[in-house]
Amino acid sequence: MTLETWAYYLLTMLLLTSTPGPSVLFSVSNSLNGGMKKAFFGALGGTTAITGIMTLSFTGMGVIIMASEMMFNIIKWLGVAYLVYLGISAILSKDESYQVTNENQQKSYYSTFWSGFIVGASNPKAILFFTALFPQFIDPSAPLWEQFIILSITFIFFEMSWLMIYAYSASKALPWLQQKGRAKMVNRITGGLFIGAGAILATTSRASD
Repeated sequence: MTLETWAYYLLTMLLLTSTPGPSVLFSVSNSLNGGMKKAFFGALGGTTAITGIMTLSFTGMGVIIMASEMMFNIIKWLGVAYLVYLGISAILSKDESYQVTNENQQKSYYSTFWSGFIVGASNPKAILFFTALFPQFIDPSAPLWEQFIILSITFIFFEMSWLMIYAYSASKALPWLQQKGRAKMVNRITGGLFIGAGAILATTSRASD
C-alpha cells in the first residue's frame, strides 16, 4: 500500500465515521445518562463490532453472509428490534432531568459495552460496504494482513475519536439539560431517532434484491 493510497483511505474514513448514525446516538445517550466513561465503553463495543465486520469482509465471510438471504434478514431484524427497543425505552423514560451520579457512571459498563456492540453489529449493510471498500485500497501484490492491520487501525482511530467527540459535546450541554423537563424532551427526540433508524434499517435489502 502506497502512502497516497493510505491518504485516500484516511480521507474516506474521516468522512465516513463523522456521519451521525445509531452508534453516535447511543454514544450521546450514554454520555448524558452515565458520563464519559460509560460513553467510552459503549463506543468501544460499537467499534469492536464494526471491526469484526471488517474482518469478516476481509476474509471473505462477508460475501457468504451477504449471499444468504436468511442470514442477512436475521441480522437486519435483530438490529431493527434492538433499535426500536432503545427508542421506546427512551420515550417511556420518566427522567425529568439528567443527573450523572456515581451510581449511573458505574452501572454495568459490561452491559453498556455489549449494548454498543449490538448497535454496531445491527446493520448488515456494513458488511456489504466493507466488502466493496477494501479491494479499492489493497494491493494484492503486497502482504495482505499488514495492509489489513493498517486499514483497521485507521478506522478504529477515527471511529472512536468521532464517537467520543460527540459524547464530549453532549456532556458540555449537560448543565442546560439538567434543568427540569429538558431530559424528557431530549429522550423523546432521541427515542424517535432510534425508532427512525430502525425503520430505515428495516427497508434495507441485499445488493442483489
